[in-house]
Amino acid sequence: MMKMRIGVLAFMVALSAVEFGLASPNTVPAFLWSPHLQAANGELDEAVNYQVMSAKDLVGSVFTHGGWSNFLCSEKKVEQPVDVALVFIGRELQSSDVSSKRNSDPSLVNTLNNLFTASNFSLAFPYIAAPEEERMESLLLSGLKQACPHNVGVSNIVFSDSCLVEDGTIQKLSDLQSFKDHLLARRETRKEGETDLVVLCSEGSQSHSERESISELVSSVEQSGSKYTALYVSDPYWYTSYKTLQRFLAESATGNSSSVGVSTTCDELCKFKSSLLEGILVGIVFLLILISGLCCMAGIDTPTRFETPQDS
Repeated sequence: MMKMRIGVLAFMVALSAVEFGLASPNTVPAFLWSPHLQAANGELDEAVNYQVMSAKDLVGSVFTHGGWSNFLCSEKKVEQPVDVALVFIGRELQSSDVSSKRNSDPSLVNTLNNLFTASNFSLAFPYIAAPEEERMESLLLSGLKQACPHNVGVSNIVFSDSCLVEDGTIQKLSDLQSFKDHLLARRETRKEGETDLVVLCSEGSQSHSERESISELVSSVEQSGSKYTALYVSDPYWYTSYKTLQRFLAESATGNSSSVGVSTTCDELCKFKSSLLEGILVGIVFLLILISGLCCMAGIDTPTRFETPQDS
């Protein structure tokens, strides 16, 4: 009961930080938790980082303060490893949404609250500057390679198809059921001390909401008896701009004239403007020819009088 109260207090402090800290509209929240990890002194570890940090610094904090480098790097194996490291990259939450719930899914916040407060180890990051040039999944891979410069100890790395990563060696899974089947298969083949990295990126238009994906995947891991640690971070801005561009290109390619303001045919006004432009161009050409001819004629120097020939 004491653990639950402390966890609820930590999560509420994070919400208060978002609500009264004048969060920037370009910041997003991140939550790290694990029911199986504990602090070094054996006590409960719930903390809130109030600093506004970049997404790259967040990844660094996850590997250092979150202890992920201890079980994802082969040279830093510890006595309390986890079997699975889950990463949920959402597209919905912003820092202001966590407290107001005006533009977000309240059920998603409640799910994160329950998972956060029921864990032995938890960290909250209310203010994360949303990445603009590089996606969160790419930053995660870069942080993994930087945290483990000698040898990455991850035995299996899996990303969802919606994650944009350039590494062709990484396994991709299509849907939530594929992740469940993968975790079930890995439970039988995973060796002792090995850790799997599982990254699920929300598409925004998939059949399962973010809350359902998180709940079902965590339940699947818990039912399999695997120890896990999880990170949730939102990355809505790159997704929004990418989907807007994708929608525009799709409409341009298919000639979707049903959309408002989108037309690929030339109407009467279009034809009039094109004819007018052609006439202007042709007129300019003829005008240049006329001016050139007049200049040439003006340059001809002929005598005004001719002498009469003398009779021999």
